Amino acid sequence: MDTDIIESKVSKCDSCGDRCGKLEVFDWLGDIPDMPGITDIVEVQFKNTRKSYFKNATQGRLQKGDIVAVEASPGHDIGIITLTGELVLLQMKKNNIAPASYEFRRVYRKAKQVDIEKWEEARGMERQTMLEARSIAQKLGLNMKIGDVEYQGDRTKAIFYYIADERVDFRELIKVLADRFKVRIEMRQIGARQEAGRIGGIGPCGRELCCSTWMTNFVSVTTNAARYQEISLNPQKLAGQCGKLKCCLNYELDAYIDAQQDFPNTTIALETDEGTYYHMKTDVFKRLMWYGSDRESGGKIVMLSVDKVKEILLLNKQNQKVKKISDEAIAQPESVEIGYQNVVGQESITRFDEKDKRNHQKKRKKRRPNRPNNGNRDE
Repeated sequence: MDTDIIESKVSKCDSCGDRCGKLEVFDWLGDIPDMPGITDIVEVQFKNTRKSYFKNATQGRLQKGDIVAVEASPGHDIGIITLTGELVLLQMKKNNIAPASYEFRRVYRKAKQVDIEKWEEARGMERQTMLEARSIAQKLGLNMKIGDVEYQGDRTKAIFYYIADERVDFRELIKVLADRFKVRIEMRQIGARQEAGRIGGIGPCGRELCCSTWMTNFVSVTTNAARYQEISLNPQKLAGQCGKLKCCLNYELDAYIDAQQDFPNTTIALETDEGTYYHMKTDVFKRLMWYGSDRESGGKIVMLSVDKVKEILLLNKQNQKVKKISDEAIAQPESVEIGYQNVVGQESITRFDEKDKRNHQKKRKKRRPNRPNNGNRDE
């Protein structure tokens, strides 16, 4: 097959919007000459995050980026080789896949022009098929949402990805879909996070969603992650586009947990001669804690270091009270008013207005007529 045709098809696939590059692996052994007989296993990627491992049954050599026809059930599928050589074995080890027990399917051949044209035609049908399938499921009264459709390369099978909150009996749906699209139907349930990763979007941070760019394993997120980081428990702020808690709540959680290992229990109030002080908030990394005299409104608020709070709690445990907690408080720095600073070397933002004003004044002076001599000045 012509190499230019393959390269053009690969570049077209890489530029599409179905997260083809999400699982991209850097081949750090690429500049090392291949040793014969290392492995005949290759990694093949299909739509979105679906990857699998195949044995090279062809007599030729396969390289990264080749479009190949692989064994499927039934028929054959079309995919793109993303990894070859020794790095495939390391990737399988990372994914806890044992080559000795894994049932490898075969790579038949490099895709022909006819295979690629049929593959592209099938990919073009996926969106319309998804919309029609949603309409059919709604007519059948099924409580489910079909989020994506993936046709097999030879267009004999279609995988329907759906999400549902409860068990769904889709036997009737499969019959209707098979009769409508004339293909073998496979239903595959995914979670809300996986669906958000397939659809994509922009997060509140201004960047593309983590689940649609690099995340492959989803770890459970709880509200305790927000509590450890002193984040307000506002559901609208904590929920991502999938409706679940944001995955990024776990990113810095370990650092906060390590920093708070020696922090006192915030549910224990401080007993003083002035009254009882309750915990308001904590600055974890500055090791500062704020306590207020009123649990609801805050009242008189003082700022204490973690060590000082531990000392007061130790005295309270010994049935001793601090006379005046304000004497133990840390002096808060005076607020500094920060004005506009020209930090990027730009001129005043009103420079054009001032220039126009000066030009306008000059024009008015030129248009002003000469006043007659009133005799008060010497000629």
